Parts: sequence; structure tokens; C-alpha cells
Amino acid sequence: MAEPIVIAEGLHKSFGGTQALRGLDLAVPEGSVCGVLGPNGAGKTTAVRIFATLSDPDSGRARVAGYDVVRDAGDVRERIGLAGQYAAVDEKLTGRSNLRMFGRLYHLPRREAHRRADELLDRFDLTDAADRPVSGYSGGMRRRLDLIASLILRPQVLFLDEPTTGLDPRSRNEIWDTIRELVADGTTVLLTTQYLDEADHLADDIVVIDHGKVIATGTPDELKATIGNRLDVTTEDPAALPVAATILSNLAGAEATTSEGDRLSVALPPTGLRLADIVRELDQAGIAAADVSVRRPTLDEVFLRLTDRKEAVR
Repeated sequence: MAEPIVIAEGLHKSFGGTQALRGLDLAVPEGSVCGVLGPNGAGKTTAVRIFATLSDPDSGRARVAGYDVVRDAGDVRERIGLAGQYAAVDEKLTGRSNLRMFGRLYHLPRREAHRRADELLDRFDLTDAADRPVSGYSGGMRRRLDLIASLILRPQVLFLDEPTTGLDPRSRNEIWDTIRELVADGTTVLLTTQYLDEADHLADDIVVIDHGKVIATGTPDELKATIGNRLDVTTEDPAALPVAATILSNLAGAEATTSEGDRLSVALPPTGLRLADIVRELDQAGIAAADVSVRRPTLDEVFLRLTDRKEAVR
């Protein structure tokens, strides 16, 4: 069995009195997308910086493409790409000039840097804007340019640290399409994000980090299965929600919560509940149900359950 292309074993990293990583273990198979989720301050960016050789761990070790990130940092850098939360392109230069500059910074010969820039602009549909200053680009176009700048050397592994932060839905979809193309070509992607739908759409496997260590791993479906299906109930009279919540909580043996203003949601017990029994209990209490349905949980609900955080997830 092939060794994972990204491996972390017992990574620890502190900044002053703050422990950013507390024994992080991670394994990413080659040719996959690994989504790394976690609350702010969980250690996601610190882990990416270590993998990208921008920071050394205090203890533990990590390997990327078979090379130790500390001992073989130069070899690692030749095989990776990195795009962070904010576009690193020069707004005064054109898109084409930016890519040519990155090529030269990667020590490509001038002719090869020019050829590679033109190739990437064409492939990712930026040719029409290639000779315009980046200052006139939309936010989504800047992020796409920043992303493809990290592809100059055809990296085996691409680290993306919250690459779609602040983008509108159309621009986010464009970035998602770009990531899918890269994976189809064999690039391995490690993606940190706070957008749970992003991980759901893109990731083959998900790693949830909290307080500097991994607390859960699995495919999106596997993680959803850990908390079971959800029962949603909407009442015809919103004023009846508190009583309906009590009834649902008693039936399911779990707290019913309100979501989207007028919908109650509760985790179903392993034995399940018959919808007819739920409707009958509500009817006996004089509560008319406008809708009763069973659904799979969202990653947002999985995330909040795993991290036990009350703040909203973006």
C-alpha cells in the first residue's frame, strides 16, 4: 500500500504560552482532496505552514511527497503549491506579468516562465483579462489568478488555506471548478475551510481539528452518519413552537432546537420514530403540523456537535 503523500505524526507547536498544535496526526492519500475543518484558532493554518516549510514544529514530524518538511525543506518546496486566504498577486501588474514574475521567482528560464504563464491563463479562462492590471479584476478573478500562480511548477500537493473567504457564490463555484480540474490531473489538495458546504462538495475525506488535535476523520457521509438522521417539524402556528419542542424532545430523548426561524429540528434516536406517532402526539396537544420530515444531518450540524461550539459557522 502506497504511503500517504502528506503525513503528520505527533506535531506540536506553541507560540509563547499558546499551544497551536497538540499532537496532530494526519494522513492524506495521493490524488485526493482532504478538507481540514475547525473553529478559528484550532490550528489549521499552523499545520499548513508546517507542511509548506514556512514554520518548524516544536516536536513530531511531517513528510510531504516522501520528504521531511524540516530536513528536506528544499525538496518539499519543489513539489508543493500554496495559496492563502488573501491574494498575493501584485495589483499594479497585469495578470500575465504576475504569472511570468512568479515563474522567474521559481527560477524558471524566461522563455519557460512566459510559456507556462500563457498556458495557465488559457487553461483557466483568464486570457481575455491577461493584459489588464490586476487592480481592475474582481475579487474572484484575483483569487483564481493567485491560485493558478501556485501551479507554475505543477505541484504534486497543493495547500489551500481558506481560498474562497469573502467571495460571492459565483466566484466560489469558479474556484471549486478549478480545484476539481487539478485533482482530475492528479494533484493532491489539502484544503482548510470554514465553509462547510465547500468541504461537502470538494473533499474526499474530512479531518476535524479542535484545540490543536484531530477529533474526527472520515468521508462527509461517514461523519454525518455519526450523529444520525434529523427530524424537522414546522407548525402552522409559530406560537406553538415551544410546546412542540417539548413534545419532540420527550419523544426523541434529545433537545429539539429551532432553525431557520420557524422549524424545529431534533436528532432521531437509533430506534427511530414513526412520523405518524409524532403527528398524533402533536395533534393531541392541539398543535397542527405544517410539515414533518426526516433528513440527513448537514456538516454544519456535525461540526457543531463535534466541537461543541455555539457560534455560527460561516
